[in-house]
Amino acid sequence: MSKINIGFIGAGNMGTAIMKGISASPVGENIQLFAYDPDTSKVNSLDKYNVCACASESELTEKCTYIFFAVKPQVIEKAIENSAPAVTPDKVLISIAAGITDEFVVSKTIPNAKVILVMPNTPLLLGEGASALSHNENVTEEEFEVILNVFRSCGKTAVISKDKMKEIIAINGSSPAFIYLFAKYFIDYAASVGIDPDSATELFSQSLIGSAKMITDSGYTIDELIKMVSSPGGTTLAGLDRLYEGNLADTVKNCCESCTKRAYELSK
Repeated sequence: MSKINIGFIGAGNMGTAIMKGISASPVGENIQLFAYDPDTSKVNSLDKYNVCACASESELTEKCTYIFFAVKPQVIEKAIENSAPAVTPDKVLISIAAGITDEFVVSKTIPNAKVILVMPNTPLLLGEGASALSHNENVTEEEFEVILNVFRSCGKTAVISKDKMKEIIAINGSSPAFIYLFAKYFIDYAASVGIDPDSATELFSQSLIGSAKMITDSGYTIDELIKMVSSPGGTTLAGLDRLYEGNLADTVKNCCESCTKRAYELSK
């Protein structure tokens, strides 16, 4: 069985995380990885994952069937334009950049370009990613399944409508930063009352992990889970009351709306 050639234009944190996930999983046995980055040291550091270096975007595009644009939204246009001469109808182009549309990729390459959009997140670095995917009508289900399996190799996936790829960013793409900030304030409180920060970090982090598992695996709704922790007249309700008084719901909504608004501003 011949290997599938998958290439990455951009070998930053996210591209590297995906390549590591592929190489460490069973799907990697049938995949040959290629990478191009202007910073050749980034690509050279991937030798141990059997990643073949390319000298340009066009060389990588010629060699690969699946081409990831793993670059920032601000530079993706140039990367696509440099790849465009080598794009043919059999190539599958994958963008992981916020705000980029399939129409934009098509406009910069060929009219019938096959485009997959992905919104991953940084926990991919630990094989615990949460990635949302969509594709245009030119992509076959077989081709889409190849990329779904890539992201399944380093976390969980969800297939959503392509017109919701900007809205999903707040839910999985940017949300790790929001969760880290939430965690920081709890750990800061622990330090302020004389609790060892390392102990607080370990306990709060495990509480996040356990709470997430309760959401996904317990069979209870989130409202039911909140009630399970909230004894009448107890400490949890006292804390929840202050969160409600502080309009946490509105704060989260405003956070998500601002995130989505910026995605539309970056949209191409």
